[in-house]
Amino acid sequence: MLESNDPLFFPTFNMATVSMRWLTLLLLVLVSAPALVAEESERPNFVVFLTDDQGWGDLACYGHPEIQSPNLDRFASEGLRLTQCYAACSVCSPSRSAILTGRTPYRNGVWRWIPGGSQYHLRESEITIATLLKQRGYDTCHAGKWHLNGKFNSDAQPQPDDHGYDHWLATQNNASPNHMNPSNYVRNGEPVGRMEGASAILAAEEASQWLQDRPDPKTPFFITVWTHEPHLPIESAPRFMEPYAHLDDEGLRQHHGNITQLDAAFGNLMKALDQQGYRDNTVVFFTSDNGPEGNGTSGRTRGSTGGLRGRKRHTHEGGIRVPGIIRWPGKINAGTVSDTPVIGSDIFTTICDIVDIPLPENRTIDGASLLPLFAGEPVQRDQPLYWRNHLAREEYRVGLRVGDWKIIGSDDLSSFELYNIARDPEETTDLSAAEPERFAQLKQRLIQHDAAVLEEGPDWWKEDVQRSSKRRGRTAEPPAGKDETGDFDVVLGATLKKTDPGYLLEPSGEGLALRKLDQPITERATIRLTYRTAAAGQSTKNGMLVISDKPTNTDSFKIGTAIGMNQHVAFPGGWNNVGAAAAKRASFGGEDRFTVQVDLDLEKQSATATINGVKLSIKLPADLQTVRYIGLYSKATATEFQDLAIETEKP
Repeated sequence: MLESNDPLFFPTFNMATVSMRWLTLLLLVLVSAPALVAEESERPNFVVFLTDDQGWGDLACYGHPEIQSPNLDRFASEGLRLTQCYAACSVCSPSRSAILTGRTPYRNGVWRWIPGGSQYHLRESEITIATLLKQRGYDTCHAGKWHLNGKFNSDAQPQPDDHGYDHWLATQNNASPNHMNPSNYVRNGEPVGRMEGASAILAAEEASQWLQDRPDPKTPFFITVWTHEPHLPIESAPRFMEPYAHLDDEGLRQHHGNITQLDAAFGNLMKALDQQGYRDNTVVFFTSDNGPEGNGTSGRTRGSTGGLRGRKRHTHEGGIRVPGIIRWPGKINAGTVSDTPVIGSDIFTTICDIVDIPLPENRTIDGASLLPLFAGEPVQRDQPLYWRNHLAREEYRVGLRVGDWKIIGSDDLSSFELYNIARDPEETTDLSAAEPERFAQLKQRLIQHDAAVLEEGPDWWKEDVQRSSKRRGRTAEPPAGKDETGDFDVVLGATLKKTDPGYLLEPSGEGLALRKLDQPITERATIRLTYRTAAAGQSTKNGMLVISDKPTNTDSFKIGTAIGMNQHVAFPGGWNNVGAAAAKRASFGGEDRFTVQVDLDLEKQSATATINGVKLSIKLPADLQTVRYIGLYSKATATEFQDLAIETEKP
């Protein structure tokens, strides 16, 4: 029975003064209001809490004998604790990209940890779970480390709001100067300055406050809180180191205190969910981005792998196996444990499955839905668990797991090791000789899968290979192509066909068509070119004007549009340098037609490019003193070109 302090209480009505019409309306409100609330509450909320460099053994609930993690231990007792949870890579940026996109890092382009100022970033052409949920009416918030672009808080590359976040407080990489009182947080594009407190606590507080301040508390939400702890430079508040006062080693006290610090931040966020009434309808994922830093025996990098082989940057278990806990009251049995292998990219697919969002069809999704696991059923995978890490030792750089079996390969896939992880989680015994048939099958599968992954993503990862080649005096060039038009002098890596009214360039990787000029450009000139994609439904789309002194990819300079990246760009050499000379984000459709006008001034080693009204100021390479060739370029996508024209001008 409703009491006078209930929100739906109404005083007694005098039936003589209330018409039946109004009584009927009142009854409709009383009946329909709860139904509307129930319908809204059917859409669950989501929280992804990610730590940095936390090892598989770095929690009490995972067997650590010293670390105190009361909030996460309690959380594990309320949900599902995963004993074979994997990061998508053994370094940070790639793992984060896989969580947001459901795609293994070399597919989505975040193939390495991202240095500040670098060209690498999570491209806008990638579809994040934040974007998908926002399209479904979710409020979205990110707080903590970002590390998915080199040009942080810059128009040159996508920022968190470009990937679906309504509100964000973030750093490019680490907290500075350390985890205490960080001064490098940025909130929605505005630097915050020095903040008082521990970085993880501050991130959790930001998310909690955002949650409380939302205009409509009934709107479902998606939150990512990504802590800096326990990544270097480690600094723990004294109160979180108190439980370890008995330890003589300052490094241990700092590291263990850092885990307790992030545990407190997690507890604060869970308390906020409880206080605001969201606990029962919120799916919470907790995990780490990779294994622990350092050797574990000195300094403050004292994370535990729980006895597993290898550490951060390794493809063996200690580098990629991480803690993983999921809570969903009423849907996941409290206090359960699973040894089913799962990986960070599964978070994307699982959320899509829960909300009934169709998976993108124009790209490979590597993650699998964990909904069957919540019911105690097997997880169905279309793609195997797979890892490639540019910083791992060359002989252990690639890995693939199918069932209980894991194969590890060298960078060039010339040597391999085979392990049964169920029987030998420490990877002590290579079974490649003892299991020749299984070894041959998994070896072939790894080679094929690795090739497919590397083919799909941008070729940024080739930079190291090309640098090594240059050091050895060699350069990588596309093979000779086919010119069916007879109008160009050199075609590399592509087939060039005549269309009405121009040309169609169809490359397999990087493709160029170069025409030698009757009179080289040595001073000033204006060059114009029109282009558009001919690859309907494909995410990779681009087109460029080429100028060069020599008929090679390495020596040429490109100016045009990376359509799939939502940028106009200029760069020397191969695609791995895309945007290195200039880049500017712009708004356009993937099927738009683009006209580029390039005004060259070789004496000043500069150029101005105007592409559909957007201007790029370009510093040309010092060795580009003469332009003898002009032409067309596209990478891994069919592109139509027309109106290639040149006007020379003497000063």
